[in-house]
Amino acid sequence: MGPQQDRPAANANGAAEATRKDQESKAVVRYMQCQRNHAARTGGHAVDGCREFMASGPEGAAALLCAACECHRSFHRRVVGEASADCDFPAPPTPPAAGDRR
Repeated sequence: MGPQQDRPAANANGAAEATRKDQESKAVVRYMQCQRNHAARTGGHAVDGCREFMASGPEGAAALLCAACECHRSFHRRVVGEASADCDFPAPPTPPAAGDRR
């Protein structure tokens, strides 16, 4: 292979594609409330109250079933957010300084 064949072809969209892929890799996808309508057969609307998807198993078909409600992952609301090192809890309030009295 020559030097021209070793390099990927550069185009105007190459930089934009790389940026988009970097952003997608940093995104965290979570599956929240189950939206499966259990009363669809009767013409009603009833959901089971499952608040967040939890996989039944580590991989395969079990990874796509919710351990709480036994619904497929696609019934759960998909939320895309940014990855962060912080936890989901807010930081505790800072205590007042020793000299501050109100």
